[in-house]
Amino acid sequence: MRRGLALLPVGLLLLAVAEIAAFVAVAHALGAGWAVLLIAVSSIAGLALLRREGIRGWRAFRTAAEAGRPPGSQVSNSLVGLLGALLLAVPGFVSALAGLLLVVPPGRTLARHGVERFTERRVSSAVAGDLFGPRYVRVRQSDPVDEPPTATRTPAGEVPPGPIVTGEVVEGEIVR
Repeated sequence: MRRGLALLPVGLLLLAVAEIAAFVAVAHALGAGWAVLLIAVSSIAGLALLRREGIRGWRAFRTAAEAGRPPGSQVSNSLVGLLGALLLAVPGFVSALAGLLLVVPPGRTLARHGVERFTERRVSSAVAGDLFGPRYVRVRQSDPVDEPPTATRTPAGEVPPGPIVTGEVVEGEIVR
């Protein structure tokens, strides 16, 4: 975590250089007046979306909490929408493009799933179940194993990875 914080100033500097380069390119292509107007319009749209996404997210959270459902998906959807609106509100073409990608439905869905996967890796499975609901598992039963295979050793004398299971084996995959 500290390594990411140490690289934050470098990332912000690179973002500022990219924003300036994008503004110069758009100003050269459309004219300076149109470039400033586009930035102003995207910032105003971002501010309006901030308010709308905040209110919508709070209502979705309250509805899920009152209904007794896990609020995690509503919270992650709202966080992605708020981040997109905030990026739109920040003046600049690069940040506005990133914010627009987070506001439109396909980008928002991808980012929401990414936030949920990140959260599930960081917290315990019990907390993830409380946030996002129970995980569903698809299970299929295999044929019974009659004899356990003999463990063969590698030339170094180690047993290769993989469990030796006797009896019935149940294979499965996590669906959600």
